[in-house]
Amino acid sequence: MPTITDEPDRPGARPFLTSLVRFSPFLLIALSAAADAETPAGQRYDRFVVAAPALAAATWGALGTLVIGALAVVAEILLALLRDGRIGASGTSVIAATVTVSLAAAYTAGMRVRRERDLALVRSVARTAQQVVLRPLPDRIDGVDLALYYRAAAAQAQIGGDLYEAVRTPYGVRIILGDVQGKGLPAVETAAALLGSFREAAYDAPDLPKLAGRLETGLRRYAERASSPDAAERFATAVLLEIPVDRPEARVLNCGHPPPLLVRADGVRPIEPAVPLPPLNLSALVSSDYHPQTVPFGPGDRVLLYTDGVSETRDGRGEFYPLAERLARWTAEPSPVLLDRLRRDLHRYAGGPADDDVAALVAERHVPAAG
Repeated sequence: MPTITDEPDRPGARPFLTSLVRFSPFLLIALSAAADAETPAGQRYDRFVVAAPALAAATWGALGTLVIGALAVVAEILLALLRDGRIGASGTSVIAATVTVSLAAAYTAGMRVRRERDLALVRSVARTAQQVVLRPLPDRIDGVDLALYYRAAAAQAQIGGDLYEAVRTPYGVRIILGDVQGKGLPAVETAAALLGSFREAAYDAPDLPKLAGRLETGLRRYAERASSPDAAERFATAVLLEIPVDRPEARVLNCGHPPPLLVRADGVRPIEPAVPLPPLNLSALVSSDYHPQTVPFGPGDRVLLYTDGVSETRDGRGEFYPLAERLARWTAEPSPVLLDRLRRDLHRYAGGPADDDVAALVAERHVPAAG
């Protein structure tokens, strides 16, 4: 399935800067030696070689930092011999300072390398967790094309409290997109429990109200055995979407979530629930019945499901992102391009990365090829 991410728009800039920083210690030693050799005796530039091992610690390991420190010491010895014919008190002090900085920088470089390895391990575990909890979706399920934009707000995280899934069932393609209350690992744990309930119940629940009831039951059972004390109070907003294979329609059940948008060539309109429903795990507190809606959904029609990380993005004046208005400009674009435009526009509107989890999923009734 096409998945839009927040990768840098210019991937070549960072490797260039990394290479420049990596070779800057050698450049500093060379420039210091050249400047010191070409200037009068009263002007000294050899002292700048002390900074070379400190620069090396940013990109080199402990051994590489020590080697660069040794090169700086050799350069200082050669400069002293060329200048005075001997290593005087001034040269000795520069050498001593260079050795001290080299040892400290080597220790710092070793710590940095270990932390980078730990971070790489954490990222690997996060990717594995994402594959288990938020599995990659196929490009198409039973004539329904799918495209996704997902971004976790937590730094270095691959997964957050937003969740999604799409499965093939005897009743058509069933999709869930939701947002768990809270952040951090407790929200991820609740999202995993909700997705597990959906994957189990979506195949045999005869309709969306029964499916929502099964999700409620799953969250209550999870709360009974969860380790966090506030698990029973944690809720999730969600939209359930069912697209039958044999009828040009779609059914929507909204449990306290931002309304999906029906995207057609002639415009964009929200699918507002006829009767507002509470989020999942709160229905016991609010007496209500589940009321799904049915909307026409023919070839080429699309439904955009999204979380409040999209609709509640604010600009510098505190105004919410006008999602439907912006989306109406891109109705002619393919779904992956539409989501990429949405990603870029959100970034510009907020003036930087969003501070909340963001998920947007487009489900489109496939248009058969001519003939």
